[in-house]
Amino acid sequence: MANNVPENATADVISIDELTHKLIADAKAIGIKRVEIDEDVDSLYRTILDAIVH
Repeated sequence: MANNVPENATADVISIDELTHKLIADAKAIGIKRVEIDEDVDSLYRTILDAIVH
């Protein structure tokens, strides 16, 4: 995931929301359902936030 986070991404709610929507759309395009993502991570928001911060 960290490879898909823009270098200029900020850890604000709007940026995380935009990245979340992009991730879900990209996953859907290759046949991965949102429920499958939710099974793999405790919190999608926290996972994206961690990718931005680190």
